[in-house]
Amino acid sequence: MAAKKITYKEAITEIEEILEKIENEELDVDELSEQVTRVSALITICKDKLHKTEAEVEKILNEMNQ
Repeated sequence: MAAKKITYKEAITEIEEILEKIENEELDVDELSEQVTRVSALITICKDKLHKTEAEVEKILNEMNQ
């Protein structure tokens, strides 16, 4: 079964939830390490989605200007 692709909004929401737990000291050391790794992966997903969207918008704008 293929994993569901996470949306940008879902990734941002999850990052915010994890950061809130970190700020409130709700995570023990083992969880902290796992969650920081998860946030890193989510940030990579968000950056990738932003770069792809930027490229798509630039392509559309270039096509409109021709």
